[in-house]
Amino acid sequence: MDNFKIVSVRAYTSSTRGADYHSHSGYHWIDDHVATPMAKYPEYRESRSSWGLNALGSVIVEVESESGHTGLGVSTGGVPAAWIIENHLSRFIEGQRADQVEQIWDQMFLSTIYYGRKGITLNAISAVDLAIWDLLGKIREEPVYHLLGGKVRPEIEFYATTARPDIAKELGFLGGKMPLLHGPAEGEEGMEKNIERMQSMRDAVGNDFWLMYDCWMCLDLNYAQRLVEKLSTTGMKWLEEAFLPDDYWSLKQLRATAPKGMWVTGGEHEATLQGFRMMLEMECVDILQPDVGWCGGLTELVKIGALADEHKVLVVPHGSSVYSYHYVITQHNSPFAEFLVMSPQADHVIPMFEPLLLGEPVPENGRLKVSDRPGFGVELNRDVELERPFVH
Repeated sequence: MDNFKIVSVRAYTSSTRGADYHSHSGYHWIDDHVATPMAKYPEYRESRSSWGLNALGSVIVEVESESGHTGLGVSTGGVPAAWIIENHLSRFIEGQRADQVEQIWDQMFLSTIYYGRKGITLNAISAVDLAIWDLLGKIREEPVYHLLGGKVRPEIEFYATTARPDIAKELGFLGGKMPLLHGPAEGEEGMEKNIERMQSMRDAVGNDFWLMYDCWMCLDLNYAQRLVEKLSTTGMKWLEEAFLPDDYWSLKQLRATAPKGMWVTGGEHEATLQGFRMMLEMECVDILQPDVGWCGGLTELVKIGALADEHKVLVVPHGSSVYSYHYVITQHNSPFAEFLVMSPQADHVIPMFEPLLLGEPVPENGRLKVSDRPGFGVELNRDVELERPFVH
């Protein structure tokens, strides 16, 4: 028996909140009035779900070895991603060895280049890649961070993405990142509301707590430059993802003209080493924020991080729970991590992918010791309703 030989890959979908963490029912702060590129259309301004941000759902991937070990990976992508995995990518996975992760990644990427490169295709590749790393750790009975070279610090410190940084401070986080509520389409009144909100939160939390704004690709350069200038007196730590992901030029100019001491960050919706190479060589950001479930998986994140280290740029992955924690704990240039506060009122800490994963850790007092359980240390919750829409 070959313990490392992969005999099966299975792609499931779920509309339950999990990897697609926007799949909420009822009120939730993350889907409240938040600035997005679609906010220029009044009918799509009040919630992200109104224009379909939660339309795809999660994709869940299992890879099983001849020995019966199973690896688990998740991402956003739903039925389209599951189709790609079951009907195209499976030929490069089944029959291969789990310790051939680099070859498997290369074949998946090159074979989909004519329709892929970014987006759902990279989400699918990422989910498979994470599942293979998880499988490899379970076969070797080691946590993934061992496979990456081991810890460089005993625990991870977190900032919170939240509507309530004041509560995040009480929970022990080092900072709080709020969604920007009003974009350029809401004019000067919206601009002043953004400034007032940040100043009000600064007054509430004091000067020793980080505050940031996440713009979710909604700004133009003029608005962004005026916004950071007006916010310079609030001690805001950084402005995140100000522009559409392909607009490297505006990002470069914003960083060049930002007030001294204020960082410009981004990369959540970027993918592959080449996309991040553009950001680094054009000096677009102070912090790269790839999502390991979207950028190409752990295999690609390691390469992105190495290139960022050459450019002396920090890598703080977009919130992706255990799948990024095992990376962050091994990297000197990832000194802290993001935690998405997923409770509806942002008033307590719950697992980000709940209820999809079992054993998913959460920070205590803003810190977390990464588990030494094999793989990523989590399992699929079999009580969650799953569908396997395509069986090749």
